[in-house]
Amino acid sequence: MPLRSFTGDHGMSSASVTSAIAAHRFGLGEASLAALPADPQAWLLAQIGPADAPRGDGLLGTAAALANVAAEQRARRAARAAPPGSAASAPDLAGFYRETIMADARSRLLTAAGTARPFAERLQLFWANHFTVSQAKGSARGLVGAFERDAIRPNIAGNFETLLWASTTHPAMLRYLDNTQSAGPHSRAVAREARRAARMDEGPRVSGLNENLAREVLELHTLGADSARGAHPVYTQADVTAFAAVLTGWRVPLRDERVDLSQPFDPAWHEPGAKTLLGEVYPEGPDALRLVIHDLARHPATARFLATKLARHFVADEPPPALVDRLAAAYRRGNGDLALVYRELIASPEAWQPQPAKLKTPEEFVLSSARLLRLDAHAAERGDGGGIGWAQGINALGQRIQAAPSPAGWSDRADDWLGPDAVWKRLEWSTRIANRFGGRIDARQLAAQSLGPLLGADTRTQIDRAADGPQALALLLMAPEFQRR
Repeated sequence: MPLRSFTGDHGMSSASVTSAIAAHRFGLGEASLAALPADPQAWLLAQIGPADAPRGDGLLGTAAALANVAAEQRARRAARAAPPGSAASAPDLAGFYRETIMADARSRLLTAAGTARPFAERLQLFWANHFTVSQAKGSARGLVGAFERDAIRPNIAGNFETLLWASTTHPAMLRYLDNTQSAGPHSRAVAREARRAARMDEGPRVSGLNENLAREVLELHTLGADSARGAHPVYTQADVTAFAAVLTGWRVPLRDERVDLSQPFDPAWHEPGAKTLLGEVYPEGPDALRLVIHDLARHPATARFLATKLARHFVADEPPPALVDRLAAAYRRGNGDLALVYRELIASPEAWQPQPAKLKTPEEFVLSSARLLRLDAHAAERGDGGGIGWAQGINALGQRIQAAPSPAGWSDRADDWLGPDAVWKRLEWSTRIANRFGGRIDARQLAAQSLGPLLGADTRTQIDRAADGPQALALLLMAPEFQRR
C-alpha cells in the first residue's frame, strides 16, 4: 500500500518527513537525518531479520547462566547448614549475580545505542517486553540477559510459533513463571513425594499444578485477556488448567548436570493421560506442547492480539481499527510470518502521520538521547556525581532495566509515564545531561539535523533564545518533538 502524500513544516518534502518518522517512530532516533538513505521505507525493510549480535563483555549463554544460578543455590544450602553466626552462614550471595546483571544491562543499552539497524532493535525491545522475564523475581535473577539473547534476538522476524516456542521453553521463563514447581497431580514425582512426606510425618514439598505459565501464555503471549471475557470466550479456566497439565514436566532441575537444555522435560513430573484444550485433545508427553504452541500461534485471536499490540507500540495508544485489521490479516495470511506483518506495518499510511502520538518510555528516552549525542561506552557506564549513567538514568526515571514489575511487562501507554513526578524526573535527568555536554554541542543545529521537519516553530524559537548551550540542549531533550515519536 503506498504512503499517503503529505508535506512537512516550511514546505519540506514528503521524503524528508518520512525520513524523520522512520528515524524516530520506527527507530530509536538519529543524530542526523542525512545519514538515512533516500528511501526510508527501503531502509526499514532492509532491517527486517534477526536482531544484532549483542555488544559487550561478560555475557553468559543460557547454560553458563544456569550454572551460575546453581552455584548460588549451593551456596545458600551451605549457608543454611553452617553454624549460626559463622562467616559461612552469611555469604555475599549478591556477588553471584551482580556482574552478570550489570553486563546484561550494559550490553542491552550499548547494542541499542550503537546499532545501524534501529528498527530491528526496537522490535527486539518490543518482543522482550511482550515475553517479559524480570530480574525483580529472584528465580529469574541472572538469567534475563541470556533469555533475551538466546530466545528473543534470533527470532524476532521469523515465524511467531518459533518465537513462542523459544520463549516458553527457555529455562528463564520456566523458572520465572514457576513451572519448575509444577507437577501433575497423578505424576510419579507427586506420588514419590507423598510417600516421603508420610515417612517423615510432614507435609509434601511437591503437591500439584502451578498454573502461572499456562495462564500468562494464554493471557499475555497469545490469545489475550479479552479472549476470556464475554458471552462466548475463546478460553476458560478449564483451558488454563488443561494447559498447565500439558506444561508439567517442562522444568530445569539445576542439581542435575545432565539436563538437556534443548528440551528440558522431566517425564516424572508430567501429568499422565490426554488433555483437552480449546476443544482439541492433546496426547500425553512432551510432544503435546509443540502441538499446543502450533495451534495457539495459528489462532485468529492471537493474530488480533499481536496486531493490536504492534499497532499500539508504533502508531497510537488507541490503534486505528483498520490498521489492526490489516496487520491481523497479514499475520493470518502468512501463518504467523512476522516479517510479513512488519512489511504491512511499514506500508500502512497510519504509521506515517506526521503528528507524533506515542510517548517514549524512560528507556527509549535515554537511548534516543544517547544516539542523539553519540555518547560512547564510558558515558553509558558513568555513575558519578554527574548522574548520567544510562542504566542509572533509566532506573531513576522509573523503568528498571530488565526488571518489569509483573509478567505483563512495562506499559506502552503514554498516560502511565506522564505523571507530574515522572515528567519532573525527565527534566532533572535532561538538565544533568545538558550541563555535562551542552557547552560543546550546538543544540540549535542538532535539533534541525535530528528532527528535521518534525521540529516545530515554537520549539525552534525556544532553543534559539536559550541563555547558553546547556539550556538549549535541555530544551531540546524536553521538547515534545523529542519526547514523543
